[in-house]
Amino acid sequence: MAEHEFPLHQSVFNGDVKLVSKLIRTCDVSQKDIHGNTPLHIAIMLGHKECIHLLLAHGAPVKLKNSMGWTPLAEAISFGDRQTILSVLRKLKQQSREALEERRPMLVQALKDIGDFDLELKWDFQSWVPLVSRILPSDICRIRKKGSRIRLDTTLVDFTEMRWERGDITFLFNGEAKPRQSLSVLDNKAEVYQRVRYEDSELELEEEVDILMSSDIVAAQMSTKRITFSRAQSGWLFREDKSEMVGDYSSDFYSVNNLVLESKKRREHLSTEDIQKNKAIMENFSKGSWDNAEASNGLERRRSLQPPEKPKCTWNEYIMGPAGNPPCLGRQWISKESSKAFKATVAMSDEFPMTVEVLLDVLEVVAPFKQFQKLRDFMTSKLPPGFPVRIEIPVFPTITAKVTFTNFQWKDDQDKSLFSIPSHYKEDPGRFPEL
Repeated sequence: MAEHEFPLHQSVFNGDVKLVSKLIRTCDVSQKDIHGNTPLHIAIMLGHKECIHLLLAHGAPVKLKNSMGWTPLAEAISFGDRQTILSVLRKLKQQSREALEERRPMLVQALKDIGDFDLELKWDFQSWVPLVSRILPSDICRIRKKGSRIRLDTTLVDFTEMRWERGDITFLFNGEAKPRQSLSVLDNKAEVYQRVRYEDSELELEEEVDILMSSDIVAAQMSTKRITFSRAQSGWLFREDKSEMVGDYSSDFYSVNNLVLESKKRREHLSTEDIQKNKAIMENFSKGSWDNAEASNGLERRRSLQPPEKPKCTWNEYIMGPAGNPPCLGRQWISKESSKAFKATVAMSDEFPMTVEVLLDVLEVVAPFKQFQKLRDFMTSKLPPGFPVRIEIPVFPTITAKVTFTNFQWKDDQDKSLFSIPSHYKEDPGRFPEL
């Protein structure tokens, strides 16, 4: 019987701290019940703080989603206890760092196994709204790789009040260095550098909690199951398959069909004022106007919400309910689901020297994330033949993002000094406050 299959869940549900502290030594803290909830989900939804503390201390996973697509952090935001949100957020970041450290040797080895190269890519945001076009950024990034080191050069420094500050900035990644020293950012004009911090400060965590408490809870995923590609057409009278040069590479253009963003939003924790502010910010951004004070959402330290009413259901009623459709244990949901279709375009070239697999290896080293295998499967099995030298995809109704690979060459003879901080550069820990 299901009610006896989840003893740790049941003891958490009942708030039996003594039994939880006993069972936590022998039970799997990551086990999901019939609704996909872990013990941590239940503890948070019911506001059982001692159980939450015990579970986090014993490594309960914070990233796991339940059957409805929500993480423990999402449930903590809904419940509205500030200290719980902070504890869960801190644990989430710690677990992410630990997972990366575990995979780091494999990723560094993968980077060593790839040939050294010099790559240029251009990315820009475009809009058919004139004012918006003037304020949207564009940049040419140069990425060089030697051994287990990567150098990325960019001209974009900062973004304030819808103005982009240009400069000469370099990111250096050293796969052989200790994690806390592996990533540095250089300001080549000021001749200073800053180590990119490995952990967020308490102030930054507090500010992130303020943002979480004043924003929609969102779970979104790009569904790739039904995606198909069809040759893009050109010409007015006589339609033909579109092919043209992208940089130095002859490319075939494809339309991406059935690209759907599925999203769920919850806002039971928000006030009417929060909802109005968030709506105004999004509207202003899509029109190209921007109010810096408004963009900060008028943030001040958010206070904990009044706890929701205790649920009236028993453990048996909860665990014997229809699988994946549990009774609400926390604050009554105010949710909305939506799906949005995107019309994307991709240009594929057989002439580009790099393969998709190598690109994915590099990306995974620089920005590893849990769903990477899904991206890898999609990119290697579904893309048309060749390498995606240009990708265009709308990000707002009026704004399109475009990434173009403009130049690539394998290069074994790169100067080692390019991948180290120049000896005359001075360390300035406050040069890039956001990093």
